Amino acid sequence: MDENWLQIHSYEGAGFQPLVTYNNWRVAILNYLDAIHPECNKRMERHTETDEVFVLSKGQGILILGGNSSKVEGIYPQEMETGVIYNVRRNAWQTILLSRDASVLIVEQADTGGHNSEYATLSAEFHSQVVEIAKRERRFA
Repeated sequence: MDENWLQIHSYEGAGFQPLVTYNNWRVAILNYLDAIHPECNKRMERHTETDEVFVLSKGQGILILGGNSSKVEGIYPQEMETGVIYNVRRNAWQTILLSRDASVLIVEQADTGGHNSEYATLSAEFHSQVVEIAKRERRFA
């Protein structure tokens, strides 16, 4: 197929991989990687200039939200359904739990990164809550 008409992208590796950038937006894939395993992942992030859209394409996922104050307010899990659009609003603290076979489509501003994002280390109490959510849902442990 002529690439001027159609581009086809996929990604099977671990972690986050941008695949398409158009004007100010990018589309990426996030696949499971050990760094986001509940025992290892002890932080949340938030984007200060953009919403971030998540669509679970396979496996299981839980978005973990933490409010939108200057620091993480609590742990609020949202189980994801395949094919449903989850729009995490600008300034909302978030992280994600993924099963080992999971893949998530992400849409966000193309320049989203460390310069317009904030990161917060989870308190021991909040991290413990995330681990407990994962243990309850055995597919994440």
